[in-house]
Amino acid sequence: MRGSDRRSGALFSYVDLEERVPASHPLRAIRDIANEALGALSETFEALYAPIGRPSIPPEMLLRALLLQAFYGIRSERLLMERLDFDLLFRWFVGLGVDDPVWDASSFSKNRDRLLEGEAAAAFLAAIVAHPRVRRLMSSDHFSVDGTLIEAWASMKSVKPKAGEDGPSDPPGDAPPPDGASRGRNAEVDFRGQRRANETHASTTDPDARLYRKSPGVGAALCFTGHALMENRNGLIVDAELTRATGTAERVAALAMLGGVARDAGRRVTLAADRGYDVADFVMEARELNATPHVAQNTVRRRSAIDGRTTRHPGYAASQRARKRIEEFFGWAKAAAGLRKTKFRGLARVRFAFTLAAAAYNLVRLPKLLAA
Repeated sequence: MRGSDRRSGALFSYVDLEERVPASHPLRAIRDIANEALGALSETFEALYAPIGRPSIPPEMLLRALLLQAFYGIRSERLLMERLDFDLLFRWFVGLGVDDPVWDASSFSKNRDRLLEGEAAAAFLAAIVAHPRVRRLMSSDHFSVDGTLIEAWASMKSVKPKAGEDGPSDPPGDAPPPDGASRGRNAEVDFRGQRRANETHASTTDPDARLYRKSPGVGAALCFTGHALMENRNGLIVDAELTRATGTAERVAALAMLGGVARDAGRRVTLAADRGYDVADFVMEARELNATPHVAQNTVRRRSAIDGRTTRHPGYAASQRARKRIEEFFGWAKAAAGLRKTKFRGLARVRFAFTLAAAAYNLVRLPKLLAA
């Protein structure tokens, strides 16, 4: 018998969100760990808000909503609010009831910026890593480090000479339109023959972004550098940082993150890295931090800082195999979490998004790891 195509909805609806989500859904395990990590940050959140005034968006709900944005690759917070309005799964994960109103996108963004002051994303990642069930999955002796470029939300046309610098004037094609005229699309600009450097030029759209060349033969681009420290047993991210793009940023950030895990371990650890870290100063400082640098040797027209005393051990080869798994996080963050080109401007906001993506990556992988 053919069913009827009725278009009118019922006057009353009794929907239990807990019953609508299957017991085997991976978001259930993710939500349990996320809620326990957020519960550990209650005092941190309390310090960010005044004791009186109008209630804001709960920071726990806000972070859970941002996790969904990373999980499902939603490209903007306005679209996230739209999805949250009609998706029962999203409402269940965030903690909204069926009849609860969804926040305005502008209010959501302003409340998200409040969390930058307390570095909530970094604290959230640390709380996940410190979770007892997660800690059992991680190695406390063997780590890997690497960096990646995050393209800034700024055009190369925004790169202008700094105030007081004797740089070339703006190209004629970039001149402002006459009074009363509409600019329309960006004017065509020919940069041929112009020399632009971070010392003399800066982006007017995002002054924190830096011009950086990934490799010889590739044009420079406005970007940031994201850094990640991974444990080698299951490839979970232990720490994440984002800095301005410079030639030494990867090594400086690696030493800062290494100092924390080496101090917590209380014994000698190993640190795997690619040949970009094969610098005498980095190797020496890593050893001073009680870490054995398992760095890939760079012997192109130079002598490597890593000699046979390190490479002869089987652990060196194992570290070189394991370190490549860190690229899985970078690939996921750019393809799924939308960080190939960041949607934020400013170092603090981009750092928040990158660190939260590291926490989301761990949460995505945890259900299967815990089940195994």
